[in-house]
Amino acid sequence: MKTFSLTAALAAVLAASTASAVSAEPVFNRIASFAVADNLPEGVDKKSVTSAEIIAASEDGNMLVYSDSPNKAIGFIDITDAKAPKAGGSVAFDGEPTSVTIAAGKALVAINTRESFVKPSGILAQVDLASKAVDTTCDLGGQPDSIALNKDKTIAAIAIENERDEEVNDGDIPQMPAGDLVILSLKDGVVDCGSIKHVTLTGLADVAGDDPEPEFVAFNGQDEIALTLQENNYIVIIDGKTGTVKSHFSAGSVSLEGIDTKKDGALKFTGEMKDVAREPDAVKWLDDNRFVVANEGDWKGGARGFTIFDKTGKVLYENGAGLEREIAKIGHYPDKRNKKGVEPEGLEAAKFGDDNLFFVLAERASIVGVYKDTGAEPQLLQLLPSGVAPEGAVAIPSRNLFVTANEADLVEDGGARSHVMLYERAEGEAAYPQIVSTEKDGELIGFGALSGLAPVKDRPGMLYAVNDSFYALQPTVFTIDATAKPAKIVDALRITRNGAAAQKLDSEGLTPDGEGGFWLANEGDADKLYSHAIIHVNKKGEIEKEIAIPAELRAGEKRFGFEGITSIGEGDDQVLWMAMQREWGDDEKGFVKLVSYKPSSKEWGAVRYPLEKIEEGWVGLSEITVHGDHAYIIERDNLIGNAAKLKKIYRVALADLKPAKLGGELPVVKKEEVRDLIPDLKALGGYVIDKVEGFTVDAAGNGYVVTDNDGVDDSSGETLFFPIGTMNAM
Repeated sequence: MKTFSLTAALAAVLAASTASAVSAEPVFNRIASFAVADNLPEGVDKKSVTSAEIIAASEDGNMLVYSDSPNKAIGFIDITDAKAPKAGGSVAFDGEPTSVTIAAGKALVAINTRESFVKPSGILAQVDLASKAVDTTCDLGGQPDSIALNKDKTIAAIAIENERDEEVNDGDIPQMPAGDLVILSLKDGVVDCGSIKHVTLTGLADVAGDDPEPEFVAFNGQDEIALTLQENNYIVIIDGKTGTVKSHFSAGSVSLEGIDTKKDGALKFTGEMKDVAREPDAVKWLDDNRFVVANEGDWKGGARGFTIFDKTGKVLYENGAGLEREIAKIGHYPDKRNKKGVEPEGLEAAKFGDDNLFFVLAERASIVGVYKDTGAEPQLLQLLPSGVAPEGAVAIPSRNLFVTANEADLVEDGGARSHVMLYERAEGEAAYPQIVSTEKDGELIGFGALSGLAPVKDRPGMLYAVNDSFYALQPTVFTIDATAKPAKIVDALRITRNGAAAQKLDSEGLTPDGEGGFWLANEGDADKLYSHAIIHVNKKGEIEKEIAIPAELRAGEKRFGFEGITSIGEGDDQVLWMAMQREWGDDEKGFVKLVSYKPSSKEWGAVRYPLEKIEEGWVGLSEITVHGDHAYIIERDNLIGNAAKLKKIYRVALADLKPAKLGGELPVVKKEEVRDLIPDLKALGGYVIDKVEGFTVDAAGNGYVVTDNDGVDDSSGETLFFPIGTMNAM
């Protein structure tokens, strides 16, 4: 077998893009990802749940320190070579680290040691970065959340949350004891436990004023502290030197328009919410008078944006649904989280060159919005892909680096691990997103879970795509203009049955019927009452025919069925070919069927396709498409990240596709390797994504690949869409 590399044509395109980028504005691109599990101590099960939540950087910018709550530890990452981060070990505690910052070569770690919700406790531990030794600890008198240092690192402020128990009274507050703010002094980076001051915060907030729940702290250049009380929907400004409350005010509410409000398997950005409490989480100062808050809306809110205030409480800018709608355009909208939307939670602010930037971390969308502070309405510069659930971030302007800590670890479900991700700012082009949507009839086209691709006849660079069952009430055929950069979804054809959105569809592939309509490969699922079938829709998207699989095929039925469909021939000679994802009951282990159906005669047939062997997980097919004298097939394992070993395109000569009758002996086809996709999947600096689902060849002979982002459900939400060059030279 032969593996083909980039074609000369594609290499030329890349070279040209590099040359044109010389004078371009600087952008952030991800350059590396570090799996937190790679930093687990020797002897600890590598499948243990991990989490990178809050992250800080050493003064020289060469070491990262993150909090890992599940393992009651902080972890260290050596980023001397930022493109090749290395595990730096960890330090364990007798409690749960909630936040970390760094001063004079020491990590200051806030640690939750509570016995229960009603008996909160916590300590501040100081850890030497070089020796990893704990130098000292201070009793904080309650359960800490975030920690921050002033500019010259002589004062530390710690939010003592004493968080509520969500199982008590439906999580409503008040729930005692009340939280407060701790302020203490440092000298030469060493904390002075005897200097601790407790700032009382009761009696301030309009909501449960006797139970303030401090969430996040930040200092400005005048040693003033901005403190959010999230559940209380309140903000307090405090003098960091004296502990005096200087001002306090409600975070207020916001009304939202053009949002999706239902968890219904459809993306419809036409809804609205009135007077939603902001409930701010993170806060960062933009200068000595203005600060920005991330409106997580975690409790009763759902504000899903960010707000810029001055320190008197005046709203200077409200983002509303602006960030969320931009996120929806790149396929990262989490439909199953409509109460909170994209859920902005973390923030960072820093000056890079002449630009004052701030970064908004959308937890449920796994996206970071990069904004330029203009002093008025901020300018959205980029949307950066992150790991699952970005929680903390740190900017390192001296090295032109930005880093995110992503707290979710989905190892128990076979998903992505918790990751720390690194981005570098340099002249060039933004590598992500690779596909975006536009509007149709004045409404934003939402998309996700793209599961199949097909070419538009006689139109180079134009493609069709289809979504799968994640969007159960919005099955759609999308039209993609791949000549744009990034590629653009320019149209959406909704699939209907009897005038309503067609249900019970899990479309995993599509092929044009030559008359403006499509044949769809429907993967069955008995638990959802989905049928393994071939679906024919007309050019209006109306289902005209549903062809169930025959008894001979149904006899070995299992869950993983049709994963792609393509067409050979025209008119009465047309034959549809479908790729079965995995072995069924009548298949020899290591072989799956390529199934044929001839619409004119209603004849079924099949051949056998040999699967690669791997040590872990399973192997199956994800797509089939015809170009020239071959059928191209995606074969992949179901693994992710460093565990992924097989994501490849193979091809089978059409001359070998001679189907035999189902139920009898089936001929085995020969396959030829065309391309290993793992290098492509690593090209954006992230971990290898599991679901390479779609592949096709356009009218000019150029190949395109797309990944399925699972509707941003237990997923980073990234949709990778990329060309692999002309197939005619392969």
